[in-house]
Amino acid sequence: MTTALPALGTVLEPTTWQARRRAHQERVDTLLAPHLARRRNGEKHPVQDFLFTYYSYRPARLRRWHPGAGLVLRGADPTELGPDYRASTAGATLDTPAVRARRAASIAWTRTLLAATAGRPAQFGCFGMHEWAMVYRQTQAEIRHNAWSLRLSPQRIATTVEERGVRCSHFDAYRFFTPPARPLNLLQPTRDSQHDLEQPGCLHANMDLYKWAYKLSPLVASELVADCFELAGEIRALDMRASPYDLAALGYPPVRVETAQGRVEYATAQRGFAERATRLRTRLLDALDGCADSDQ
Repeated sequence: MTTALPALGTVLEPTTWQARRRAHQERVDTLLAPHLARRRNGEKHPVQDFLFTYYSYRPARLRRWHPGAGLVLRGADPTELGPDYRASTAGATLDTPAVRARRAASIAWTRTLLAATAGRPAQFGCFGMHEWAMVYRQTQAEIRHNAWSLRLSPQRIATTVEERGVRCSHFDAYRFFTPPARPLNLLQPTRDSQHDLEQPGCLHANMDLYKWAYKLSPLVASELVADCFELAGEIRALDMRASPYDLAALGYPPVRVETAQGRVEYATAQRGFAERATRLRTRLLDALDGCADSDQ
């Protein structure tokens, strides 16, 4: 679900912004309910916990609503919205210049990454081998999610990795490769080369749109952050379905990328996610450019 936002400088009447806030909170409550229930019961989940451990945004912050930059909320109390809001003659509004000044370096870094990624052709030939490289030459006791069995033997996993090769361009995936798997990767990504290597077909680059969206909050609307979160959750499911883990009992039937049929299934889903991510990446860039325009 995506939300069309009013033009920059629009004054939102109480019925409008309160309805948006309520809809956002109800949507996020639905998305968060399974995770919060597991957390209360002390249960771990090898797929969904990633959205709350690798990504640092707390559920309460995801639930909190921000309208984005350049909007005025008539009748709103700026102290209830957060420290970056101020009162105007028409209502409460985000102090966009102050937020941009305080975060200038990180905003510029993020915008450069988003634009560079958007400008490259998408690649769909990795077939999820990054997850295999994270368990390459490890025993059951050594793998990250060792409460869950692998669906293939360690030797079969190693053979598949060695025969298929690894073509991972994403540094934050690559850094979790086992040491013997790293030399097998076509690339040797680093943090410094991130702007030069990330491409819009990568599952992890597209999951990371959630990270960039929440790091840009409150400059971007909370609806956009939630859109990115929802996409990240769906991508994460494919990521782990294509991994060597056996997660069928959790409702994640395997995408057997070690087979030709499985690779077709993976690439088809990957293309669909890339198309959705392209639209979200464009919205993030548009939001950043709109913020810059409002400072003029």
